[in-house]
Amino acid sequence: GVALGAWPRLAMEESELLVGFVGAGRMAGGLIRGLLQAGKVPASNVLASAPSDRNLEAWRELGCRTTHCNLEVVYRSTLVFLATKPHILPGVLEEIRPAVGSQHIVVSLVAGVTIQTLQRLLPPGTKVLRIMPNLPCVVQAGAMVFSRGSNAGDEEAALLKSLLSSCGLCEEVPESYINIHTGLSGSGVAYVYLFAEALAEGAVKMGMPGALASRIAAQTLLGAAKMLLETGEHPAKLRGDVCTPGGTTIYALHQLEKGALRATVMNAVEAATNRACDMAKD
Repeated sequence: GVALGAWPRLAMEESELLVGFVGAGRMAGGLIRGLLQAGKVPASNVLASAPSDRNLEAWRELGCRTTHCNLEVVYRSTLVFLATKPHILPGVLEEIRPAVGSQHIVVSLVAGVTIQTLQRLLPPGTKVLRIMPNLPCVVQAGAMVFSRGSNAGDEEAALLKSLLSSCGLCEEVPESYINIHTGLSGSGVAYVYLFAEALAEGAVKMGMPGALASRIAAQTLLGAAKMLLETGEHPAKLRGDVCTPGGTTIYALHQLEKGALRATVMNAVEAATNRACDMAKD
């Protein structure tokens, strides 16, 4: 890890950090909102590029600077986030390559592009890291994992972690976990929305108005997740705590087991992970 003595210097650098985004889509937008709301980076230190003004308008409203020139982003930033669509990335890397130097930290958000590929297409010695965020970064409750390339050291990893922790949970992992994270968390928010919708519909069936049922379902999910994180208990232990002998919960759980909820969710994570692996090969 990083010696404690390194932290104040790192923290001081953050406010002076010049942050660039090549690509300004939804994920990049979520990340920058988290960083700005946490006061990690002043908006005036952020420069984003995209081919059209369609996405950049929102960035200008946040107070960020914008351009249509990817090279300008690299020249004017130390920390460069790559946030393009996967099929566009090789062309973008070829374009910015001449401007990338030893002072840069390049962080890719691009799904399916390995660190090895990034390092091959950028100058030798480039400090490269790869992150995989998820959409709740937009409300500072994201779950992100990141991996570092062979030239990125503890200082770069600590800087990235310190910045991204403002957007939610942020863990450093081996790169082989990134596709699993995609299936568990990137896609996983959608499984939870489906579950929330079903919970609320059950209550509507029993006579509760839909809007109220949706709010209560959402708060139920939030509370359950918060207890998991804050107690550190195994989910089975917390689930057991809710089940009174002969009470309402065990009757409900019996139905969920009959519907093979667990196996179905495991299959979903597996299917999304395999799809992420397939997309990485294309």
